[in-house]
Order: sequence, then C-alpha cells, then structure tokens
Amino acid sequence: MRRIATLARLELTADEIETFAEQLSAILAYAGQVQQVDTSGAAAATTAELHPHFRSDDLAPCLPRDVVLKQAPDADRSAGVFKVPRVLGS
Repeated sequence: MRRIATLARLELTADEIETFAEQLSAILAYAGQVQQVDTSGAAAATTAELHPHFRSDDLAPCLPRDVVLKQAPDADRSAGVFKVPRVLGS
C-alpha cells in the first residue's frame, strides 16, 4: 500500500494505510473470485452492443489550431503545441 501511495503521490497516515490495505485486499480477493467464473458459454459482446444509444464517431469540424493556441495560457504557437506542467518524473 505504501508503494501504491507513493506512485499516486498520496500522503497517507498509518491508519489510512492499514484501512486502504484491507480494502484493497478485499477488492483483489473479489476480483480473483470473478476471474474463476466459467464464461466459456457466454457470447462476446462489443461496447456498441451493450450500449446501443452511443453516438457514432462521425468526423465533424473543430476549432482552427491557431484560434485555440491563441487562447491557451502557455502555448508554443510556432510548434503548434500546448505546454503543460510536468507530471511524471518531477
């Protein structure tokens, strides 16, 4: 749990670590039970079959890149990219 907290950049108390470790163990035990269910007779389904109300992925016009970059707080317009704060490895 300490390793997961470190990776997620969470500062947890000893009580929280103990509580979350118990909860995570219970979740993983349940996932193990689910993996043992025999699904050999079940037909595969796609997301579209499960959720027929989803819209189709039709191409549509979007905002021009120059307009968007002019509105961005920190963008490199010459490179055509946004600059964002570093997240990994910082």
